[in-house]
Amino acid sequence: MSDPSTEAGRPVVLRGGTVLTMDDAGTVLPNADVLVADGRIAAIGPALDVPAGTREVDAAGGVVLPGMIDTHRHMWQTAMRGYGADWTLTQYFVWYYLEHGKKFRPQDIAAGNRLAALESLDAGVTTTVDWSHNLQSVEHAEAALDALRSVPGRFVLAYGNIQAGPWEWTADPAVRAFLERLRDERDDMMGVQLAFDVTGDPAFPERAAFEVARELGLPVTTHAGVWAATNDTGIRQMYDGGFMTPETTYVHAATLTADSYQRIAGTGGSISVATESECSAGQGHAPTEQVQRYGIPVSLSMDTSVWWSGDMFSAMRATLNTDRMSEHMEAHLTGETITHLRLRARDVVEWCTRGGAHTIGRAGDLGRLEVGRRADVVLLKNDRSPASFPLLNPFGHVAFQAQRADVHTVLVDGRIVKSDGELVGVDLAAVRREIENTIDHLRGEIGEEAWRAGMFPEAPAAEAEVLENPYQYSDFKDESKRAGGEDRVLGR
Repeated sequence: MSDPSTEAGRPVVLRGGTVLTMDDAGTVLPNADVLVADGRIAAIGPALDVPAGTREVDAAGGVVLPGMIDTHRHMWQTAMRGYGADWTLTQYFVWYYLEHGKKFRPQDIAAGNRLAALESLDAGVTTTVDWSHNLQSVEHAEAALDALRSVPGRFVLAYGNIQAGPWEWTADPAVRAFLERLRDERDDMMGVQLAFDVTGDPAFPERAAFEVARELGLPVTTHAGVWAATNDTGIRQMYDGGFMTPETTYVHAATLTADSYQRIAGTGGSISVATESECSAGQGHAPTEQVQRYGIPVSLSMDTSVWWSGDMFSAMRATLNTDRMSEHMEAHLTGETITHLRLRARDVVEWCTRGGAHTIGRAGDLGRLEVGRRADVVLLKNDRSPASFPLLNPFGHVAFQAQRADVHTVLVDGRIVKSDGELVGVDLAAVRREIENTIDHLRGEIGEEAWRAGMFPEAPAAEAEVLENPYQYSDFKDESKRAGGEDRVLGR
């Protein structure tokens, strides 16, 4: 077999797969071909005639779908993959926000980003939003950017710095110059956003950061509706300031009331649901019912590999299971039985393809398989697996049966970056050495006892104080974040 890395510009055809176009009708084309040329979808249909020299990929028995899009991942934290498996959200805040996150050097940010970027492609995620909230200096930002550019995927660098108030770092001339440069490059493979949260402080100090975002013409992505951290007050402040726009992404949005969901819906913003995170860390219940009730655009995300998996199959499964459990349990409490499910497999496949494209402002050229769109394409096929057949319900197969090992072929912008189950042209040994250097540095800085205690946290003493505010740049504590009872938890 020829090396796909040496075939840049050569047309590619995926032959005979079940094609999920993800168009408005949810069209499924059995036994169809997808032809890619010059970085775009050139044709879709059965038995296509293709140009001489086209590379052919046998997709028979597999599913062809648009490249998946993760709209919120703290990629720098992948350097510590799995470390926080037993963390609560408070322990995460202490580790990264208040203590050890400060010890990451620029090269450590780069190591995590590079590994996360490769992991994304390996799992069929062709576009990832790097919610990069440990950019303590422009040197950290340059390292994050360089690492992303070293991997042939699409990315959005969402610039943030949890070690300083957003009104402080957005005012830094060096940061603004970095943002302006990235914005003005208008690179189709690299977008840029601002990433910061709104604490609910009555003084609304985050206003200055929103004004910078408006001045620079950059979208904002923000953790909203996170239990005990960000809730309705911040949404009202954003709304009153005119900062809620169709480009705004509200991550989690799990502990908001109906008023906030209506404001998000009314201003056209999107919610990024990270269900594994919301279930495990306690941000609140994934707002799957609310996005449907209020007609809010929605995408899926994985949050961080320091806890959870970095693939969208896990996101889809977790989202379906969580929504269905909630629906059944609410019915059981009133003696009822659910006979038809509100959230379907097709919905979550849409959320991690076309939903993600809408969230990042790429609905016009990503997220669907249609002639003329950018050729970000994934083939799920694994002839070595007994779980790969029969292929009856393709949406159900993608959402419940597929795994990252089933990602056979990945194209980004028409270029094959994964072929026959293996990443193309990647020296994983070098990436491993880079990560090992970061781990050695962090363990040395933190100390072996604290390192182990962080990985296997003990139960706190009975009198331990609850962390009311994880943002060390603000002393504000919003007591309303712990009020609201059932209405707040259920988003009513």
